[in-house]
Amino acid sequence: MKRRHFIKSAGMAIAATQSFPSIGSQFLNESSAKVPIGLCNHSLRSMRLNAKQLIQFAIKHKLDSVLFNNLQPLESLDESYLKDLKKLAQSGGVSIFIGAGNISEKSPNFKDNYGSPEELLKKGIRVASLLGSPIVGCRIGNIEDRYSKGGIQDHIEAVVKLMKSMRQQLQGAQLKFAFENHAGDLRTSELLTLIDETGTDICGALFDPANSVWAMEDPMIALQNLGDTIICSSVRDIQVWPTDEGATFQGTAIGEGIIDWDVYTKLMANQCPGVPMHIETISNSARPVPFLKPEFWKGFPNLPASELVDFLNFIKTGKKLQIIIPPEGVDKRNFDVEYQQSELLKSADYLRKIAMQN
Repeated sequence: MKRRHFIKSAGMAIAATQSFPSIGSQFLNESSAKVPIGLCNHSLRSMRLNAKQLIQFAIKHKLDSVLFNNLQPLESLDESYLKDLKKLAQSGGVSIFIGAGNISEKSPNFKDNYGSPEELLKKGIRVASLLGSPIVGCRIGNIEDRYSKGGIQDHIEAVVKLMKSMRQQLQGAQLKFAFENHAGDLRTSELLTLIDETGTDICGALFDPANSVWAMEDPMIALQNLGDTIICSSVRDIQVWPTDEGATFQGTAIGEGIIDWDVYTKLMANQCPGVPMHIETISNSARPVPFLKPEFWKGFPNLPASELVDFLNFIKTGKKLQIIIPPEGVDKRNFDVEYQQSELLKSADYLRKIAMQN
């Protein structure tokens, strides 16, 4: 049964201050209403599509935008190539959002393919400007970074210092950093602190509801708390259930999990109108949240028990899912390609139905 989440605010009249009106409002149009629907390149990861092919896919399936969560889908950083991509996207009514990826040099997940974190962000700003992206997405890494020397706070301090050093270039390009809660690395309170310390004039949130579950949060409460700081998003549905070690969650196509998307899209429309929901389905892959193991808490040393109440109630509402194994004789990659495409398109259809009802 679909979980109907009770929103703590009175009704849907959210007093959003709209600190970032330029990000979403420029993408409002008749077809997308208040919540444009897009795709994140990672949702089609097994297809190994380049940027041009991803844009063509978005145009074919009448999506509003694409999010490249790093620079890898780009075959070149040359100006002429990037301008051609922008022209292609504009011809199909598709907006481009670009991410630089991991910018914490202390993280084991940082890759220096594009140089140092500073060099990476400089490239990201240039690419975003040429593609017409209003943001440069960035992140720390994943939940393992909470267990590194100095904990997540060391990473936060490093990336805040780096982003603040880019203020002049960023403002000159009329862009903002969109910082993601990625794979359990940041809880909402930490992300809000990071944004505030960096400066809300140059930094907002890239929100992923499933990743908030990884960090022991109810995604609907996280969405509500982030409010109008959200300037980009990637979304998928989830199932979650209690286990002997704590809990496990698994991504699903939108509409097949326990997030109430009618409420979710209304919150997005009220808090940050025009900000796209980029579908990033990562289904058929279970993730443990072993909060009943003492060693798990080394990554969350200062988290008060009171902040877990919503999450503990949330994990009671789902049901266990089984991993789907490809039929005998079916190539694994071919299965993944078809499955991932199906999950994405089912999600887009479901969100369109929600939009029509509203």
